Amino acid sequence: MTTTPLAARADRAWWRVPPRHVPVLATLALLLVMYGVGVSQYRAFSNVQVVFNIFIDNGFLLVVAVGMTFVILTGGIDLSVGSVVAMTAMVSASLLRSGLPPALVLLIALLIGPTLGFAMGCVIHFFDIQPFIVTLAGMFFARGMCTWISASSIPITDGFWTTMAQERIRIGESFVSISVLIAVAVVLLAAFVLAYTRLGRNVYAIGGNPQSALLMGLPVARTKIAVYTISGLCSAIGGIMLSFYTLSGAPLIAVGMELDVIAAVVIGGTLLTGGSGYVFGTVLGVLVLGVIQTLITFDGTLNSWWTKIVIGGLLFAFILLQRLVGIRKK
Repeated sequence: MTTTPLAARADRAWWRVPPRHVPVLATLALLLVMYGVGVSQYRAFSNVQVVFNIFIDNGFLLVVAVGMTFVILTGGIDLSVGSVVAMTAMVSASLLRSGLPPALVLLIALLIGPTLGFAMGCVIHFFDIQPFIVTLAGMFFARGMCTWISASSIPITDGFWTTMAQERIRIGESFVSISVLIAVAVVLLAAFVLAYTRLGRNVYAIGGNPQSALLMGLPVARTKIAVYTISGLCSAIGGIMLSFYTLSGAPLIAVGMELDVIAAVVIGGTLLTGGSGYVFGTVLGVLVLGVIQTLITFDGTLNSWWTKIVIGGLLFAFILLQRLVGIRKK
């Protein structure tokens, strides 16, 4: 019995992985290896609560990283996210201290990020200025506003905030916080938007080739502005979640968070040039960062700066992997 050339090619190609999936699968493999190392070295590492604690400690980072995923998928960058997180937490703490109702504070805090993101998106598109410069200005503006509000930390004693911070949702013998549920909801909503809506298709198209997207009649301006607005909204949500986590607002909180967020998104397989990436990959990237921090904590002899060193090495490796996959694809 003979095999047709077409069938032979299909037999040989069934195992091949599409190039856009390679970085995500590499991140998943890395995560499994790191978790395996942790379990083999530390008995307590296999406890389910350790995994839940990674989500609890990095829930706000995950939400901000989801917003950054939208931006990077279009080929842009947003350096303001850490400062917007800090400004949201500072505004929330300051308004609560002045006696405003928590519901009104939440509304005001949630408007801060998208408003700044919308403004930066408009400047980037209509004035044709590089996102790096515009969002850098946004970063300095938001950080300056934090110091203007207060030069010192503002504690939060509001009953609603403390209840949200201390609330625990039991899952068997373990538990998660409210912030984890918020993060999961944001991830699922973002994944749905990117996979099944016109906005998601436009985001991928613009990241793949902005000129072709424009010639095809896609709303490039509206989409670019939308992704920076979404990033600002996610940063505002992350700021509220961080205020739940710390029960305070501080002018120097979340310094450097934008770099951790970018690292998580890139390690999660999203191309810096745009057009390829998944929210699920971003989740894996955040988990990789969380596992690194947990391993260093369990070790007890390593300085916390080793986290940055390892993340830097992984970032170099994944950028190189993206480049190699891109060359192979060409």
